Amino acid sequence: MCGMRWLSLAAETTLLAYDAAAVVTLRMIKLSTLDARAIAEAWLMVEEKVESAAFLQARALTGQLGKGPHEVATASLAHVRRKVAANRSRLSAPRQVKGRKARG
Repeated sequence: MCGMRWLSLAAETTLLAYDAAAVVTLRMIKLSTLDARAIAEAWLMVEEKVESAAFLQARALTGQLGKGPHEVATASLAHVRRKVAANRSRLSAPRQVKGRKARG
């Protein structure tokens, strides 16, 4: 059954790729405005990547992601999926405009 675990992980990774593509699209829309919010989003994007890489590296080096390759891959994938899901929710939320209610 070892092969099924890896197949399941591959399927989860594919779903993550679709979610990440949606986040990239939402970010490109936001960045295309070239306003202060776009600049803040660009900085946030870079900051998140650096923090996430450092977090996962530290956990991997201390054995906190698991003992075997599958455990490490699964824990890493779960971490990235949470981040991508949070970004997708944040970027797709209706934007508040001063003095107006958000549509939706």
